[in-house]
Amino acid sequence: MVTVVGWEIGGANTKAVFIRIENGYVKEIKTAAQYFPVWRDPEKLVNVLLKLKEKVSSKSKVDAVGLTMTAELSDAYQTKREGVAHILSCAQEAFVGLPVFILDVDSSLRSINAAKSAPLRVAAANWAATGWMVAHDVKTCVIVDVGSTSTSIIPVVDGHVLAAGKTDLEKLMFGELVYSGSLRTNVATIVDSIPLRGGTARISSELFAQSGDVHLVLDNIGEGEYTTETADGRGKTRREALARLARVVCADIEMLTEKEIVQIAKYLHDKQVEQVAEGLNQVYSRVKSLTHKKVPIVVTGLGKEFIARAAGQKIGVDEIIDLEKVCFGDAFVYQTPIIPTLQSDLVKASPAVGVALMVASKLEGRKVKWTPS
Repeated sequence: MVTVVGWEIGGANTKAVFIRIENGYVKEIKTAAQYFPVWRDPEKLVNVLLKLKEKVSSKSKVDAVGLTMTAELSDAYQTKREGVAHILSCAQEAFVGLPVFILDVDSSLRSINAAKSAPLRVAAANWAATGWMVAHDVKTCVIVDVGSTSTSIIPVVDGHVLAAGKTDLEKLMFGELVYSGSLRTNVATIVDSIPLRGGTARISSELFAQSGDVHLVLDNIGEGEYTTETADGRGKTRREALARLARVVCADIEMLTEKEIVQIAKYLHDKQVEQVAEGLNQVYSRVKSLTHKKVPIVVTGLGKEFIARAAGQKIGVDEIIDLEKVCFGDAFVYQTPIIPTLQSDLVKASPAVGVALMVASKLEGRKVKWTPS
């Protein structure tokens, strides 16, 4: 038996996934997440790690830890080197006595010391975990992982992650990173004007509303899935989201009708899908040029249906597959006992799940599987 806790330490959300492996298969999984804006008080990261570790593994012996991060981009740090060093030091303090493996951009696992010596090789390597996890089952595809803040677009060819970019900067240039997500995206970065009352209204560049308001109003998410703070610090009811969206055009819920605000939300949703579709088309075209076979996209993340799938449909991809179906096949359709729990884990914490599986596979000496073939 092997037990591992996988981590994704993000700038806004930290996620932990505990997995127990028996005979090469996943027998137990438990997940926990906490909204933690690291830029507010980075010194509290150790406490967050300890709290989440207790939640997922309090009654279990842990053999090792796998970790990937994106929090180094936070402006709490002057440079990524500084951010990586601080995050790794927090991990050392929180996981005393445990082997800790850090994921790098080549889908390899490094020690903490080796990671500290090459910070840009481990910075924002979360996409590599998701790519590694999928590539074993879908040999050639493009993965679209829409999180709360950004979208990773990951090319896989012949069972290998074939990312053109390794750093965030490179990935932005190659279409493999689109800084648009399900919850935290300022709507002023999606459009600069909105059709309204037969004309066009330019929008305010203030942080009045974010993508979470758009998707709450359109019923793409529920209040419980709106896990980040709101732009005005108020609640997450439909009425409060409508008020925030009205403010984007310097109005309010007395000046605009609900129907008008919903139309604003629909327009913003369409334009956000276009943002992701543009990056997806850039990556998808590259993968298509390397094979004569059909190329599916694999969708995951909180926005897998209303952003990733919609973007795939917009550019006319060959096939769209849920990550859960990749991992579980027919078991996903028939809802075996372990599946309902895992669906949410896979969708909302794919990189943490992936790095946990990677470490477990290293300890087992073979690729760990979700279910018997």
